[in-house]
Amino acid sequence: MLHLAAADGTDLSIISAQMQDAVLRREDLRFDAKRRRFALVANRFAWDALPEKLRRRVGLHFDDVETVQGQGLARLGDDTVLSLLAINFASGEGLAGVITLTFSAAVSIRLHVSCINVAMDDLGAAWAAARVPAHQE
Repeated sequence: MLHLAAADGTDLSIISAQMQDAVLRREDLRFDAKRRRFALVANRFAWDALPEKLRRRVGLHFDDVETVQGQGLARLGDDTVLSLLAINFASGEGLAGVITLTFSAAVSIRLHVSCINVAMDDLGAAWAAARVPAHQE
C-alpha cells in the first residue's frame, strides 16, 4: 500500500505516475471551498505491484486550492467512467501555480493553488485487474 505526499513538482510527478490510468466517476470528485481542498477517490492500477495486475482504491487530495476550473465535465453524466491520464504542475508566482488533472474523454480540471500540497493514500486491499492498461502512441 502506498502513502505519498507531494510538496514540489518532482514529488507530484511521482504521484502522477502512480495515479496514471486510475478510473473514477464524476461523482467521485469534490471541491470543499471552505477547506480549500479538492479531493477524489478512484481505483488506481497498482503500477508499483507489477508484474502482478492489481487495482487499489485510493484517495487523493490537493490542499491550498484557491479555485477550480473544469473542462468537459458538464457534458458528462455522474456515472461516466473517466481514466486519469496525468497530473501536471505549471508554476506561477512564488510557490503558486496550476495543477492540471488530464482525463480521458477530453476532460481536464485545473486547480489554482497557492503551493503544492498533495497526498495520496491507498485505502484498502488490492484486487485482481483483468489487464495492464495500454496506450497508443
